Amino acid sequence: MSTPQDPVLQRPPAEVRYADELAALRAADEDPRPPGWRLSLRAARRFIVGDEEAGIGRKFVGNVSLVERALVTLATNRGLMLVGEPGTAKSLLSELIAAAVSGSSALTVQGGAATSEDQIKYSWNYALLVSEGPSTRSLVPAPMLRGMAEGTVVRFEEITRCPLEVQDCLLSLLSERVIAVPELDGPEGLVFARQGFNVIATANTRDRGVNEMSAALKRRFNFETVFPIPDFETELALVEAEATALLRQSGVGPAPRRDVLEVLVGTFRELRGTGDGGERMAAVMSTAEAVAVAHAVGVRGWFLRGEPGSAADVVASLAGTAAKDSPDDLARLRRFLGQEVPRRSGPQWQALHDARHLLAD
Repeated sequence: MSTPQDPVLQRPPAEVRYADELAALRAADEDPRPPGWRLSLRAARRFIVGDEEAGIGRKFVGNVSLVERALVTLATNRGLMLVGEPGTAKSLLSELIAAAVSGSSALTVQGGAATSEDQIKYSWNYALLVSEGPSTRSLVPAPMLRGMAEGTVVRFEEITRCPLEVQDCLLSLLSERVIAVPELDGPEGLVFARQGFNVIATANTRDRGVNEMSAALKRRFNFETVFPIPDFETELALVEAEATALLRQSGVGPAPRRDVLEVLVGTFRELRGTGDGGERMAAVMSTAEAVAVAHAVGVRGWFLRGEPGSAADVVASLAGTAAKDSPDDLARLRRFLGQEVPRRSGPQWQALHDARHLLAD
């Protein structure tokens, strides 16, 4: 069985990847901390948005005031709801906050149509339940019960994908801060939240049902919107850093070519409607998708030809991104490659135009 420290893990959690930074911040943290927190608000903010003087790298490319508001929300014991377009790093932000506040981001509920209440609160070991009856030994705690008992932050990803009745099982948890286990007698039948417990939920604004949360549940959260990266250079730097790390992990030798990444990021920005022209795609042309395509471009170029990826590889890798949500998106992409790209100057833009025939039907 692998451990979080295993060097061959594809994606260790934030508290493992940045363990040295978290340890350094804790050692130097002299600011007041909210009850149950591992770091002060100032130190948690520095961990997330970076501090060059202290050697802390920036991990979330977004509005610093958003991070500050999110931390203040958790310190006031209100739930935090992060909403926004897919690929805007909502999950990353929730993971970083949980690692900073609680030292662990592992208590996570993944929302979906099949998510049930026992996956959120608790279930039973039925072999022990039959042989011994209800007891703390036969109780199997789910993330919410563990988070309350341990005083740690629980992440609820894509909460609006859950049925409404499943969402509403959080109502009493967030207001009364207690989980009742009716099968257990006495004090063991009530699990009270310790200091430090809270919930960070995320919701995708493109998901159907995102507006179907009950008014009662909404009142228990503060809502913060995470927007796409507005600046080209900032997005380019992020895509370059993330793609380079993924390519290294995939055994690819050379780093991605910056001029190819400029064309890739420029294309994504045009097709999501934040560039100078082009058509807005129905598909999510997010920064996360751009990183995925940059990764595919590098893998394609290295393992097929022994070289960094090219603009032609960008075209070949775009179809899987463009054809997800609407059959018209491939036509929009073809029009962009055939009509908009020739208006841009530079050899890589020309190469992108020349390779438009590689776009799969």
